[in-house]
Amino acid sequence: MREITHFIDGASVASTSGRTGDVFNPNTGEVQARVALATPAELDAAVASALRAQQTWALVNPQRRARVMFEFKRLVEARMDELAELLSSEHGKVIADSKGDIQRGLEVIEFACGIPHALKGEYTEGAGPGIDVYSMRQPLGVCAGITPFNFPAMIPMWMFGVAIAVGNSFILKPSEKDPSVPVRLAELMMEAGAPKGVLNVVHGDKTAVDAILDHPDIKAVSFVGSSDIAHYVYSRGTANGKRVQAMGGAKNHGIILPDADLEQATKDIIGAAYGSAGERCMALPVVVPVGRKTADEVRERVLAELETLKVGISTDPAAQYGPVVSAAHRKKISDYIDIGVKEGAELVVDGRGFKLQGYEDGFFIGPSLFDGVKKGMKTYDEEIFGPVLQIVRAETFEEALALPSEHQYGNGVAIFTRNGRAAREFAARVNVGMVGINVPIPVPVAYHTFGGWKRSAFGDTNQHGMEGVKFYTKVKTVTARWPEGAVEDSAFVIPTMG
Repeated sequence: MREITHFIDGASVASTSGRTGDVFNPNTGEVQARVALATPAELDAAVASALRAQQTWALVNPQRRARVMFEFKRLVEARMDELAELLSSEHGKVIADSKGDIQRGLEVIEFACGIPHALKGEYTEGAGPGIDVYSMRQPLGVCAGITPFNFPAMIPMWMFGVAIAVGNSFILKPSEKDPSVPVRLAELMMEAGAPKGVLNVVHGDKTAVDAILDHPDIKAVSFVGSSDIAHYVYSRGTANGKRVQAMGGAKNHGIILPDADLEQATKDIIGAAYGSAGERCMALPVVVPVGRKTADEVRERVLAELETLKVGISTDPAAQYGPVVSAAHRKKISDYIDIGVKEGAELVVDGRGFKLQGYEDGFFIGPSLFDGVKKGMKTYDEEIFGPVLQIVRAETFEEALALPSEHQYGNGVAIFTRNGRAAREFAARVNVGMVGINVPIPVPVAYHTFGGWKRSAFGDTNQHGMEGVKFYTKVKTVTARWPEGAVEDSAFVIPTMG
């Protein structure tokens, strides 16, 4: 049985806790490895290593830190196939999707390669008589990231790429469901030239999370996961004086206006709803056609696409999506489908009975489709996080606009239309953090920022881009004067620059 250990101070470290978690192969349902679950003492060891490393790493000039990022990027790209196969073996997503997971993370590393420019401060010459004012961005110290199972490469790189580039050290607590790729990334960061202790990986459950949130030497915490846990992380972390950005759940809507290219919109919706088995915070599990004619046509087109959708093992190049991550998660999705039926929605396609020949014990679930879903239904109000698409019919543009705007989540939304004025108005008015116009999964590029609204995000700063630089640094402002001649008298009033 393969053992997955912590990575502390540049080396694998066996756990002393005696507690482990099972890591499954979702394709077969078999346990393939056991991952150590840390104690607070083991987290302390990681923090001590990170503290030592950060003191010297912060003194390395930004250009040399950027060179480490360039080399890390090169090493990850050279091992893309190996990393994607490892990721798929623990998560279950198809290989092509795993490569996309890694590539989107690397885009943030590419942004971090330009950190010398991003760290430049502001300068005002002659703000007063002989007085100059300038600002600088300095690292916080030891930072931490708590990441989910659905993107075990991308989201860690979102966090540690920027944090390390600006001069912090970092402790990563990845999901215990698919922890191997985060460990490999840490190993590659060391190979790229980062000093030992700059990036540590500590596995664990709530015990490790609470230890991170309570540790006085951890200055900032970034989190991605469910909204309830995001709120908990934000509340406990900020109560302990930390900076916290905590990204929560989502219920992203796809609005389809009557003038949309329905063929393209339907294909986009299918990919966004069922890709990665729906296990994406930017998935599009709700489609809102405007008008009965549009809704009926969208339904028929979705049904036709579902007949061609192939579910297979993660290494099958013809499969559109693979198994979900665990048996428990498959049951949760199935339970939501049960609830939807009881609530009165029409279950047009039922994926609960799906079995893949030769892989009957794998965590597979077929695509499901509901029609007639209404506001107030539990399955509409909550995040299912599986291959379930819901049709919510709207009669007017205003009704369609209100649905995502009034929902408890505000992560992403998309509108499909040929009408530029309608799209512009929708983007301006919708109460959601990220908007796609004829783009089904509106994840911003790495030099912009990622972040939702309402219960999809807690905290004031988004992930990556310049928002990430701001989150992982503190601003120091210096007002300087170099006097000439005799020493002036003491000043007893606050100076002005007039």
